[in-house]
Amino acid sequence: MHKKAAWQQACPLYNNSRDRAGADVYHSGMRILHSLSSLALICLATGALWAADDPFVGKWRVNQSKIKITDEMKVVVVGENKYAFTFVPGAVDTIVADGTDQPTPDGTTLSVTVEGANNWKVVRKKEGRKVISAIWTLSADGKTLDDAFTQYQPDGSSTTAHLGYQRTAGSSGFPGTWDSVSSELDASVELAIQPYEGDGLSLISPLVGGTLNIKFDGKNSRRVNRLSLEFTNESQGQIRVTRIEVSTDLKTLTINAHLAGEKQPGTILVFDRE
Repeated sequence: MHKKAAWQQACPLYNNSRDRAGADVYHSGMRILHSLSSLALICLATGALWAADDPFVGKWRVNQSKIKITDEMKVVVVGENKYAFTFVPGAVDTIVADGTDQPTPDGTTLSVTVEGANNWKVVRKKEGRKVISAIWTLSADGKTLDDAFTQYQPDGSSTTAHLGYQRTAGSSGFPGTWDSVSSELDASVELAIQPYEGDGLSLISPLVGGTLNIKFDGKNSRRVNRLSLEFTNESQGQIRVTRIEVSTDLKTLTINAHLAGEKQPGTILVFDRE
């Protein structure tokens, strides 16, 4: 939603973070995809790789059956056909749902097109380029929301995700509070991790917009042990804690991200070594 997210989201997940390591990830909404978006955020801070034989280095493919994206979004009516959207805690986008591109506090634009009583189209743009497009579909009883989400890279390629939400506040229509209950990420998503200038690493994935080179700054990230990295990153007033672990058999990489102090479980992305 546009985010993250990402998934993200998962994600964890459309970001402007390629400009600098540790920079804020661009969210269009959902905290995933926030780990899609989260994945970009997560990857930015993991530059503590030492050598080519480091267990994190390699090529990884997402394991769709083991993904868990935790996300919440809020939609509040603030005027005639005007809504306040909260995709990330502490960040609110307020626009009129008339299909036009409208500026938001993070420097992007957001548009919402009402395509029917139970269908909205949501588009996020960065400097005029579409980075997120999503179709929201409300169930007939108004209790669940389906989000078909596409993230676009600068080279024109795209990554898709499918999120299901359940209403936890509100009574009808899209306004209300929505918590994620299901998630699917494009099964073709890959993440390559390579050494970069000794103490850094290169991430190669559509989730980070192509190639992202990172140097480890030693401030907010640490190696817990040979198979585990942990770091914190502050964005929009929220502190995100992320742990990245490789299994003892070196075949699986798991990313677990959550907001500090948050009671709900975090977003989990699992990758299998190729």
